[in-house]
Amino acid sequence: MRYEGDIYRPPPEADAYILQCTIGCSYNKCTYCAMYKNVRYRARPLDELKEDIQMAKAAFGDSVEKVFLSDGDAISLPTEMLLEILAELYAAFPKLSHVSTYAGPQSTLDKSLNEFKQLREAGLTMTYLGVESGSDEVLKAVRKGVTANEMLTAGKNIVESGIKLVAMVMIGLGGSGELSRTHVLRTATLINQMDPYLLGILTTVPIEGTALFRQVTKREFTLLSPYEVLEEIKMLLEHLEREELLIDSTHGSNIMPMKGTLQSVKRTVLDQINDLLREKDTNLIGKAYLGRF
Repeated sequence: MRYEGDIYRPPPEADAYILQCTIGCSYNKCTYCAMYKNVRYRARPLDELKEDIQMAKAAFGDSVEKVFLSDGDAISLPTEMLLEILAELYAAFPKLSHVSTYAGPQSTLDKSLNEFKQLREAGLTMTYLGVESGSDEVLKAVRKGVTANEMLTAGKNIVESGIKLVAMVMIGLGGSGELSRTHVLRTATLINQMDPYLLGILTTVPIEGTALFRQVTKREFTLLSPYEVLEEIKMLLEHLEREELLIDSTHGSNIMPMKGTLQSVKRTVLDQINDLLREKDTNLIGKAYLGRF
């Protein structure tokens, strides 16, 4: 198999065969993101992709059950090309039952609901959408390239097509200050309206080389304290509405790991957060970072 650049994929796709459909990300302007900075975005030729699939078939035989289409935004490919890729994958791997990809909001908006329905019918089962925030101010500040309403349209088209949507949001993306509360409340509203299959929660961590990192070092952006992170998580959980919503905050950036439905995790996590906020004990915060209670 061939691959150019560094490999990025969501944690649940660790056991998937990764097919690099594009090099890099079609947008690649978000201030917090360090991915794909050393490659030039381009789509790989369909004949190369078919060769890769056949090489994977020869290497793995019938064992492939999951495939992740990389790099940052395979949804940016023309729908007809994606349909051919999906057909080739399902023909090569008889046990295949799951095909997923990252979906950028701009390229998602470029496709119609009918196109997403075609992709679902052809076997695209899940997409990961970086929602990040429901606040227009925050989305503009991090150069996401879409408004909250446009993000909602992108997510709802995926959901309505029958493709499972994993919506990812970032605690602390509004910084420490007046935008914090707006960021969380509007993000909760957006997620309630979007109704994704799963909500992935990450915490904002500045990565060297990004615009956000430079803003932090210049004191143009103030990161949340651990207690402020807990306050945002608490506010988010309190304002999410669908009890069956799956939540996963086991990403390494988080100080409050949780995994399960909103109904199953909400009360326990809120109790833990309230205890930490009441006591403001440094040792307890340290335990929270390590996920030990």
